[in-house]
Amino acid sequence: MKRPFHLKMRYRHLLLILSLCFAAHAAAERVYILHDSESPQAAYAAGKLATALTELDHEILAERQGYERLISLGLNTSRLGPEQFQVIPENKVVTVLAGDDRGLIYGTYSLIEKLRNGTPLTDIPEANEKPALKFRGIKFNLPWETYRPSSALDQHYDTVRDLKYWEAFLDMMAENRFNVISLWNMNPFTYMVKPKNFPEASPWTEEQQAEWETLYREIFRMAKERALDTYIVQWSIFTSEEFSKAHGIAEQSFYPHYYVPGDTSELLRRYLRESVTQILDTYPELDGIGISHGEGMADMTPLERQRWMDDVMIAGMLDADREVKLIHRVPFSSGTSSDPGVSKNVEQVTREAMERLDDRFDGPIWVEMKFNWSHAHSTPKLVKVHGGKLGDTYFDPLPKNYKITWQARNEDFFCLRWGVPSFVREHIALNGQASYVGGYFIGSETYIPALDYFTDTDQPVDWTYAFQRQWLFYKLWGRLLYEPETPDSLFQAEFDRRYGDSGNNLLNAYSLASSTQLRLASLYDSRWDFTLYSEGFLALQGEITKYIGIEELIEHPTMDPAYVSISEYVATRINGGSFAVDRVTPLALASTLERDNLEALSLVSQINTSDSASLMYEVADIKAWAYIGLHLAEKLRGGVALQTYRLNGDLGHRQAAIEHLTKALAHWDSLVEITRPIYKDMRLTHYNHNSFDANPDNLFHWALIRDEVAQDVEVAKGEE
Repeated sequence: MKRPFHLKMRYRHLLLILSLCFAAHAAAERVYILHDSESPQAAYAAGKLATALTELDHEILAERQGYERLISLGLNTSRLGPEQFQVIPENKVVTVLAGDDRGLIYGTYSLIEKLRNGTPLTDIPEANEKPALKFRGIKFNLPWETYRPSSALDQHYDTVRDLKYWEAFLDMMAENRFNVISLWNMNPFTYMVKPKNFPEASPWTEEQQAEWETLYREIFRMAKERALDTYIVQWSIFTSEEFSKAHGIAEQSFYPHYYVPGDTSELLRRYLRESVTQILDTYPELDGIGISHGEGMADMTPLERQRWMDDVMIAGMLDADREVKLIHRVPFSSGTSSDPGVSKNVEQVTREAMERLDDRFDGPIWVEMKFNWSHAHSTPKLVKVHGGKLGDTYFDPLPKNYKITWQARNEDFFCLRWGVPSFVREHIALNGQASYVGGYFIGSETYIPALDYFTDTDQPVDWTYAFQRQWLFYKLWGRLLYEPETPDSLFQAEFDRRYGDSGNNLLNAYSLASSTQLRLASLYDSRWDFTLYSEGFLALQGEITKYIGIEELIEHPTMDPAYVSISEYVATRINGGSFAVDRVTPLALASTLERDNLEALSLVSQINTSDSASLMYEVADIKAWAYIGLHLAEKLRGGVALQTYRLNGDLGHRQAAIEHLTKALAHWDSLVEITRPIYKDMRLTHYNHNSFDANPDNLFHWALIRDEVAQDVEVAKGEE
């Protein structure tokens, strides 16, 4: 009798589990791990390896005698470079050799990865890897005095104060070969120290102050244990409300204000300079500080802002009696307001200021620039930075004491899982090869990957925190920044490990379906955070963030110059013009979206998810992206037809527009059908569609804006 598909899948999955268990048991060995127990990094690596081996039924020996397999974790700094490692199997010994502590951790995780993916100790292959980019960082906004006051950020407060969360997050970073954790908020000083000469600036009791200091000390300690560099980054001239009221100065320079005049009073300058030094003296495992010439400095010229940074922040760092690393953010404003803008003059002032520092800081100064403003997940071509098009001042002539670090901001997807390996590789190939580039930051401004406030199920899932849902996103960026040639098979192997045969097509399906987001963000020009939220098909229109309706889609310019807007396309065709073969027209984009997303749906159509809620969410997210892509495809066709009707009056085009937009609505309904049962209404910092009274938590779900989507059909029907 032929088994039903879902029973066949269960049977195959059971056989896989049994065979792996049998193989692990049959190959179980007594293992001794040789390492430098005095080194926190070697001890960390050995502990992780011991855990993995124990999970595979190997016995970890406390003494060297009687082993069947010796695993040696060691350094050879004369033979290997920084962060480089080798795995050398030879008879009964497997050696992990590295150029430094960081490389030792990476080499150990490489060995663990092979073991967990089914390679027995007897068959561990040789490996030799080294980093492509030196700076591989995560931008992490803290939820206290965070940049944008919002319930979407406040909700993470308890999670981010839990050291178990940080242990898991920092483990993820080390495993994926990130090497920098940067903690961002408007005013870290109030939380990290009680100023010696300004105790009135602190709002905390002695007990509360001790709790905050313990939190930061433990974050930095755990980061150092994992060989991560640590930075704090703040926004300019901000203080505590208590300090402001005590002295009657800086009356707006505290949370939750941020677009405020710069207060340059001497007392505030002294307080901040001394706080910087005290923090570096208090936290020896904090590697560096980042400075920002943006918010909190209105009414100051670019030169005044730079001089303030030199006299206060830079001077405070150099006053510390130890080496310090520096992140120097590129100025966002070319005038005296907080409005964005770039100029040759500001670029020159900033470059000269950094070059004056020469070798005052440990290693190169990391110069942070926002790639394509707040939406790096768009086109991999550099179109703009914060404020506009970037000149060549920072690159020509080549810098000697600083390196550019691109900030690949993600303000486009928080809920749905994302993974397009080819995009990350192309991004690095286009923007990471120049000698003046040091690396990348990955992270968000309006999203904190901590509390899972999305998942709506009583079934057990294999994650606790939000970042664990997006495991593929972090693995792609981390591993490819370290080695861009890392093959897709490595990422596919993780799906196989998690889901067995059911995971076979998931990487390919994700790559096809979540490319929808990249294409929308390349088609729809965006600037700062709120101007686009691709996952929700929302954009800032006037002063309101709302669904991208058909009128907006027709007229809005593109981010990627190769893309053609609907209005440009129709006007050119009506006038008998054509486009170069390398331009992406709306109808060509619609065909690509339809092809790729139908293929993604086909790849997951036969996967049985009834036994695994985690797999169910993976498959559901692929389907959700696919229906967003099919929705966009029909909107593009409908927009072309509607705009053509408006210019030539052919009623056939009007009818075609109605039909395409009706199909687009049907795809949106499919999106809602998939996501409504499994995703809660989500708090968004972006979202201000409804009044605060009607929607105080800025809740979003695709189901909540269905009426706006349906309005596209009415727009087409209403044309005369």
